[in-house]
Amino acid sequence: MARESKTVYICRECGGTSPKWLGQCPHCKAWNTLDESVAEAAAGAGKNRFQALARSQPVATLSEIEAADVERTPTGQDELDRVLGGGIVAGGVVLIGGDPGIGKSTLLLQALDALSTRVPVLYVTGEESGAQVALRSRRLGLAGTKVRVLAEIQLERILAALETEAPAFCVIDSIQTLYSDQLSSAPGSVAQVRECAAQLTRVAKTSGCAMVLVGHVTKEGALAGPRVLEHMVDTVLYFEGDTHSSFRLVRAIKNRFGAVNEIGVFAMTERGLKGVSNPSAIFLSTHGEPVPGSCVMVTLEGTRPLLVEIQALVDSGGPSPRRLSVGLDRDRLAMLLAVLHRHAGVACMDQDVFVNAVGGVRIGEPAADLAVLLAIQGSLRGRALPRGFFAFGEVGLAGEVRPAPRGQERLREAAKLGFSVAVVPQANAPKKPIEGLTVHGVERIEQAMDVVRGL
Repeated sequence: MARESKTVYICRECGGTSPKWLGQCPHCKAWNTLDESVAEAAAGAGKNRFQALARSQPVATLSEIEAADVERTPTGQDELDRVLGGGIVAGGVVLIGGDPGIGKSTLLLQALDALSTRVPVLYVTGEESGAQVALRSRRLGLAGTKVRVLAEIQLERILAALETEAPAFCVIDSIQTLYSDQLSSAPGSVAQVRECAAQLTRVAKTSGCAMVLVGHVTKEGALAGPRVLEHMVDTVLYFEGDTHSSFRLVRAIKNRFGAVNEIGVFAMTERGLKGVSNPSAIFLSTHGEPVPGSCVMVTLEGTRPLLVEIQALVDSGGPSPRRLSVGLDRDRLAMLLAVLHRHAGVACMDQDVFVNAVGGVRIGEPAADLAVLLAIQGSLRGRALPRGFFAFGEVGLAGEVRPAPRGQERLREAAKLGFSVAVVPQANAPKKPIEGLTVHGVERIEQAMDVVRGL
């Protein structure tokens, strides 16, 4: 009688195993993350498999190791190069995720076509046929004369093709479609994704081939598969944006070769994704005249200062007023309303308060606090801020206005775009005047309100 295959449960977050299903993973303590899978046949086979991943390196003294800057190859997409830290790095592995249809394959195909004129490239597609890739290439107006394409999902055949073709840049679209014959679980399972990513990473590091892995995302927006997948790679990029909008953001969440939280801004056109050289124009509304409840702030996304318009609407809300924010932290909004009441005397207890960051950008830094409060106060009083006005600064619970990092760069960026009046923390006020810009430095929120009333 044939022996039945043993079932184990693997955590999709950490990759830990359990002999039975549990509500909580015993390894990472995450809830409802255990998925049923078939246990591998023999421990020895697994050990031999993973021995190939270990490369013996001699022990060296840190001060004697040569510290040289890595060489980068531009992809031909300036905004993508900005996010990557200047271009692709030999042997670097990039994981890029995003919602279906947002433009991951389109952007990578454009980068492959531009790179193919300088280095050998390979596009491995597991979700489309070669004809479908060719159809997209024609639609985008790409020549594709030197882009090699392989439609395959079996890992061993892909590794053989990498050895034969010896590309300098390879795209795997996508990692969830691949499977290895050495594992019996289905493609997309935790074990398959982990094994395939580990083998491809080993090949990239040993051969010097820069590799991009396209990853699926869950309904919550996180990358599907084990969390260890993000730890294996050198760079993790997320595609953001509304599929109904023509603009896309590519954000670096992890980057061993550059700055994190760097963003690239693209516009979707008939000829594919085009980089936006002045992204501040996307996040600023075009009002004919200044309107109440609107305040422009300067936020930092990686190394790039961006001007974003903060809009607020304050309306009578009855006994149960609502607080809603889009692109900003809702809990922080509630805290700021309490500070506004206690230290500036502006009460919104019985008012609905809605706050929005224009353009779909998400602002995570506290430097938006001052602009949010000024927008709320303007909407409540029905008084618009003057044209060319902007503000930034963190507001504390004691009503103090704290400095924002790299304040001088923020001021210069706003002045370059024609803004003329600023309310900023006193510590960020420039020592030397900036041409065309009047800067009011404040130390407390009530001082900021007094300055605005006098404008």
